[in-house]
Amino acid sequence: MCAATSLLELEFTPQICYDLLPEWKGLDIQIAQLSGGITNKLYRIQSEKGDYTVRIYGDKTDLFINREYEAHAIQEMSKIGVCSTLIKFMPELGVTIVGFIGDSIVLKNPHFLNSSLYPKIVEPIRRIHTSGVKLKKIFNPLVEVMKMSAILKRLKVNYPEFDIAGTIDRLIKLSSVINIPESEYTPCHNDLLADNFILINEDAMRKYGSPMFIIDWEYAGMAPKYYDIADMFQEILVPRESEKEIVSVYCDGSDFERSLFLIDLFKPFPDIYWFLWSLIQLNVSKITFDYYTYGKVKYENAQKNLAFIGEDYGVIV
Repeated sequence: MCAATSLLELEFTPQICYDLLPEWKGLDIQIAQLSGGITNKLYRIQSEKGDYTVRIYGDKTDLFINREYEAHAIQEMSKIGVCSTLIKFMPELGVTIVGFIGDSIVLKNPHFLNSSLYPKIVEPIRRIHTSGVKLKKIFNPLVEVMKMSAILKRLKVNYPEFDIAGTIDRLIKLSSVINIPESEYTPCHNDLLADNFILINEDAMRKYGSPMFIIDWEYAGMAPKYYDIADMFQEILVPRESEKEIVSVYCDGSDFERSLFLIDLFKPFPDIYWFLWSLIQLNVSKITFDYYTYGKVKYENAQKNLAFIGEDYGVIV
């Protein structure tokens, strides 16, 4: 078997499948590379014995992803019916294999403008948050931002066009305003971009038992549930009225104003987290992607949201 780093650079062949899944040796295998991954390489593999997704970990993702925690999250979340089953966890090879979710479509940002989908989108999020599962990772948004900043500093790169230190100081002050103790954290996905929502086709509902699944659990952990939704809003970027509708469905008639307030206060945190993440990836990843522009947009969105909460809520940091 090839080393994990070389798998990123090799053509993904049936022989590699046989190495990963010896029980498939000699079977006809169909292989298709999946789009959407900007951290890892993803492949769908099919044989008469199964239909799986293979994730090959991106270069140096161990800087910010604990694969043991990810595997634990997949196992626990599959038990409550919101994600696919863990088939094989092979960290020594840089590979995780899960069941492929077929008979479905991957959501895109425009789907989040369709209010008829909101119950299906919100249901698995609420199920995660109320599951009572204890995930291994503690995802404190401020701590995670500071960890990312520390990783970037260790890479000895400089981006003077961004006020990273000043923005983190503002997040420190904002965190003290939010003031949610870790004892109140719930299980969270922490990366709810549109591509991570899988909508099951109506005629396949009996097979899957749920209308919506969520994939990619690399950043999952115990976190403030309001952060999880704030992260989603900063990814899907829907109009304000759509945000309010989604929060209303999530709250189901309870605590709407407080939930919206806290979601709004958390919005700058995921943007700065993914901004720093993108600058790290720019320096370590071998995957072709415009990480700089992606990060710049995140940084600018964070500044807009810091201004927004000052203007709308009087929370000036």
